Parts: sequence; C-alpha cells; structure tokens
Amino acid sequence: MAGSSARKPTRAEVAAARGHTVPDIIAPGLKVLFVGINPSLYSAAVGHHFARPGSRFWPALRAAGFTDRLLHPSEGRLLLNHSYGITNIADPATATADELSDAELIAGARKLVRKLRRYRPRVVAFLGVTAYRTAFGRPGAKLGPQEERVGESAVWVLPNPSGLNAHYQLAGLATLYAELRVAADRLTGVRGWWPGSASGSRPRS
Repeated sequence: MAGSSARKPTRAEVAAARGHTVPDIIAPGLKVLFVGINPSLYSAAVGHHFARPGSRFWPALRAAGFTDRLLHPSEGRLLLNHSYGITNIADPATATADELSDAELIAGARKLVRKLRRYRPRVVAFLGVTAYRTAFGRPGAKLGPQEERVGESAVWVLPNPSGLNAHYQLAGLATLYAELRVAADRLTGVRGWWPGSASGSRPRS
C-alpha cells in the first residue's frame, strides 16, 4: 500500500468529510457485491471503504476466506481480482449510520437497484439487517439468504461489521461471512442453486 494512501486524516479532515462519497469498487458480473449502509466520515476523508479504525470488515473477509491475506482499506480494488466489490445503500458520509433517515435509505435503495440491474452481480450482500429492512421494506428480514432477488442478483444479509456492533465479535462475523462465500461459490458453479429452498432453486423475482 502506498504511504500517502495509508495516511491518517486529521480531525479537521474527518469533520470536513460529511456528505462526501467514496467511489464504488465495482465491475460487471461480480460474484459478490458487498453493500454497506453509507460511508463513515473517516472513510470519506481517506477515500476508502470501511477504513475507520475498529471496522471488522477487512479482517472478516480474511478470516472467512474471501481474501488470502488481510487487505488494507487502501487496497480495496484488489477485491476485483477475486470477483468481489463494494458499494453502499446511501452515498453521503455521516458520523454514524443512525443519522440517515428512513427516506434517505429508501431513496438510496432505489438508486442501488438501478446500479444492480446494470452490473448484475451474482449475489448482493447487505451489511446490516436493520438498514436492509428499512431500505427495501422487508421488516421481517433475517440474516442469511433471502427469498427475493434484486434484478438478477440473489440477496444475502450479513451483520454490520462496524466496531460499534457489539452483538458480533470477529469470530462470529467470520463464520457468517464464510457461509456466504461457500454459497456464492456454489451458485457460480451450479446453475440455479440457492440455499434455503427445498428444491434448491434460485429465488424467484
């Protein structure tokens, strides 16, 4: 990683990043597209996803076998080499995801749907069940594979990897993230297969 890309931002730079965005890591036909809620101020200040100290996203990817080593947030585009990517439901950075209104999440979801239909990842993985429920009007959604699709993409919901999420430690996150990795690999190799269905069929639209 380049020294400049790994530089820690000042408090002033972090505060000034409110409302800024972080570029997507995306390409057509990805195996898994991870969808965060929205960027933190720290991530927006440095221009990299899940960059805030305390985020377990990158360690969880490594522990779950998505990457063969621990990536620094500045190395995020290396995920494309493995057919993985990152985007968000809402684009503007905030200090905490709780600052987003329901209307902002719903509007972000509409924009995201258009993006997913354009890029058509095999699986879209939402990182945060509460935000997913609100954004897509699925109040009963639980972690794991979902019955619905978004466009042609199968849907999976994972816990938010933020260090503020006290319900899950790294080992628990790694276990759930690994379940997604195995399912995505199998979906890639077996046409129409998807977990949670007695027939093994992929979710219907």
